[in-house]
Amino acid sequence: MKRIYLTIIALFLLNGAMAQWEVLSSGTTRMLKSVYFTDDNTGYMVGETGTIRKTTDGGTNWTAQGNGLVINGVLHSVHFPDASTGYIVGDSGMILKTTNGGTDWVPQSGLSGSSRSVYFTDANEGHAAGDLGMIYKTTDGGTNWSSLWLFGMSWLSSVYFPNASIGYVAGENGGVYKTIDGGTNWNPQFTGTTDTLFSVYFTDANFGCAVGGNGTILKTTDGGMSFSIPSSGTTARLNAVYFPDANTGYAVGSGGTILKTINGGANWFAQSSGINHRLSSVFFTDANIGYAAGDSGILLKTTNGGGYPVGVKNHNNTPDNLCIYPDPASTTITIETPAEGSLSILNFNGQQLLEQEITEPKTTVDVSNLPGGVYMVIAIGKKGVQAGKFVKQQETK
Repeated sequence: MKRIYLTIIALFLLNGAMAQWEVLSSGTTRMLKSVYFTDDNTGYMVGETGTIRKTTDGGTNWTAQGNGLVINGVLHSVHFPDASTGYIVGDSGMILKTTNGGTDWVPQSGLSGSSRSVYFTDANEGHAAGDLGMIYKTTDGGTNWSSLWLFGMSWLSSVYFPNASIGYVAGENGGVYKTIDGGTNWNPQFTGTTDTLFSVYFTDANFGCAVGGNGTILKTTDGGMSFSIPSSGTTARLNAVYFPDANTGYAVGSGGTILKTINGGANWFAQSSGINHRLSSVFFTDANIGYAAGDSGILLKTTNGGGYPVGVKNHNNTPDNLCIYPDPASTTITIETPAEGSLSILNFNGQQLLEQEITEPKTTVDVSNLPGGVYMVIAIGKKGVQAGKFVKQQETK
């Protein structure tokens, strides 16, 4: 039995040494600004000099779209409210629409300036936000647009609606505005930062995060009435944030920076991207499969949630890291750590299986329902990230 456990641990360490984000061929060397998937296989990317590309096999192959459209500026954002209908916005008032899954992209009119972000709550009603603090709204699928200047904002970088009524925009000087009437009226929120914000994302009407310059991350649990500023552990510019579920989120930025949270944005740890390119966009189709895109046509994909924090593959149960016992375990494990925070148990694929708060130096966790195997334990607190592993015995009858 001991040899079996040692074999499993060896496989586990080998898995940890492998790249968790792999580089895919995007078919372009142009800067990519936005990536969006409508299902597990079908996705779109847009970027520099009118670049539009589509995949139907989960990112393995990408084909150019646009049907000969001549676009000199940057396309900044792509969004599909359904599988067939999509919108792209970019420089100089550029807006494109497709109603056939990208086979044809038709230029629209109505935006007076460059837009950085577009979001539709259904095929007809959507918003675009961009330069000069302008936010645009359409209720007829882009045929007509109304515009509104948000006082005090020179430019907006991101717009997101968790539902048809409630929406948020973010931009320069830590600015966040909120609407509760579908974009007719917008009110400023107090964020507590003056760092420029480049992306905002909400999982529901109450919980959301925004990211920006100097590694800034904002978190709210009350719909923007108040924001906390958790430590990101980096000063890199963060360009995009995405949450596949309420607990798990990702932020990407300059220098190949990828950050992950597994406790709803309270704590963040770095993942290894393996590249130094600026990343501008991140999107996940489920808790494990995700994509990040950026400069020079760089495209990354993960199938296990990005793996573990940087460096944890070499962590053992030494005094400087987590002390976990008994090991092997059958029903419970005890974890010793001096830092308060939260701990998570993950499987080989990086899936979070259990989560528990740390309030005492010793924490007992019930693992009786886990199948036999090797598991990673990650503790995140004010002192940073600690990690360890343990073997769960397979119960015999």
